Amino acid sequence: MINKSSLLAIKALTELAQLPPGECEGAGSIAQKINAPANYLGKILQSLASRGLIISQKGKGGGFRLERSPKKIRLFDIVAAIEDTGKWSKCFLGRKQCLDSSPCHVHDQWKHVKETNIKFLEGINLYDLGK
Repeated sequence: MINKSSLLAIKALTELAQLPPGECEGAGSIAQKINAPANYLGKILQSLASRGLIISQKGKGGGFRLERSPKKIRLFDIVAAIEDTGKWSKCFLGRKQCLDSSPCHVHDQWKHVKETNIKFLEGINLYDLGK
């Protein structure tokens, strides 16, 4: 349900969560560790920085670091910073008028999948991934 960019963002922030507090790591180093294209990951990291999940620090010893504790960054926060989670509420079959009151044939199953996925992403933080 989440896209490739979101998955790379989760992997990158999981790497940053392993750093000592205040220490930074460059995009190239992170990209190498998670086997991602450096330029592509750099754009993802800039998006995460603009959303306040990480800090971008320039100069010697610069790079990226988490903005707050890994315990306070949920997977949902990361995914929502990268992709439009609002699209998950759209009908699986693309119907414009698919509601609880006038559902399509897969409405209830799709609703369950969406709710389960969101609950999963909201219930796990970066600290949990590092255990």
